[in-house]
Formats: sequence, structure tokens, C-alpha cells
Amino acid sequence: MSRGSPQLTEARKEEIINACAELYESRGFKEITLKEIGAATTLTRTGIYLYFETKEEIFLALLAREYDAWVAEMQAVMARKEAMPREEVADVLARTLTDHPRLLRLLSMNLYEMEANSRSERLAEFKVSFGASLKTVEQMIRKYVPEMDHADRQRFLYAFFPFIYGIYPYTSVTEKQRTAMEQAGIPYVYQSAYDLTYQCLTRLLEA
Repeated sequence: MSRGSPQLTEARKEEIINACAELYESRGFKEITLKEIGAATTLTRTGIYLYFETKEEIFLALLAREYDAWVAEMQAVMARKEAMPREEVADVLARTLTDHPRLLRLLSMNLYEMEANSRSERLAEFKVSFGASLKTVEQMIRKYVPEMDHADRQRFLYAFFPFIYGIYPYTSVTEKQRTAMEQAGIPYVYQSAYDLTYQCLTRLLEA
């Protein structure tokens, strides 16, 4: 790859995003700094700025990559299956979504601030991936639940997508949070991300 080539640019971006993802496995968003992400790559801090100006831009790119992986999994299912009952559609959507716990964790963060602290071109790149997820879910509903018209599908999308932003906090409770809920008299009943998502989807598809 020649210096400055599109292939090298993409490879460098992937290296930075991979470093961010690795740190995010054991650290929180607020704890991770741009300096630490840079230190986990072969680039200098100045080199990082050639691709991303803020930590938020890197996390937004990581979130876009997670959306892309979810979209690819849904598209693979649609390529294999010509028909599915509604219960199986709910199962497939719930399973493919919860196959990506990092996506759910990222969605539980303050996306508004991540977008606000990213340049317009980086935000537009992210919106392409987000838009692809909306389009793919809509395609799946149109293919397998043809009795739902356009208005029904739009209602489905704008109920389901806001819902997925809140899945992670309900299914990844720490011992500290569990203790606090007990002290507050709030019983905690564990449900998996799949369980919550499947229950939501079956109700939305029935409606």
C-alpha cells in the first residue's frame, strides 16, 4: 500500500478503531482518552489527528462498524430464507441484534454528545451505517410480514429502534447497582438481552 493511498487510510482507521474497541472491553467511555487510544496503535498522537479529531469520532466509527456487522448478519438471513412466520422474524431480529453486545453497550451511551463532538463528515459516515440498519430491518419486515403496509412498518421502526437504546442497562446490572436497588426496595429480575428484545418484537409484530 502506497503512502496516502485509500487502502492505507482505511487500514490506519481500522487500527485506531480496533485499539478503541480493545480498551472499551475493560474500560468505560469516560475513562478512555485519545492519548491512550493512540498509545495502543503504531501511530503518533499527531498521526491519529489525521483520521480522527476527537475521541467521540473514534467511538462513532466503532458504533458504525457494529451497525454494519448487524446489517450483514440480517442480510445473510434474508439471502437464505424466502419466508418466515412472525415468531421466527422476532427470533432472528432479537438474535442478530444481541449477537452484538458491544453495539448495545455503545447505544446506551450519550449518543447526542458523541455526535455533537464529531465533525460533519464523520457524522455523515456514521449516519450511512445507521441508515443501513433502518433500511435492512424495514426490508426484513416487508419481505416476511407483507401484510404490514408502509405506515405499519414506520410505526414498527420508530418503536423498535428507540427501544434498543435502553436494552444494555437492563441486562448488565453491576453488583453495586443490584445492591442499591435492593436498598431502594426495587426487586431486580434478570432478563437477557435476547428475552427483552424478543418480547418487544413479538408485541410490535402482533400490533
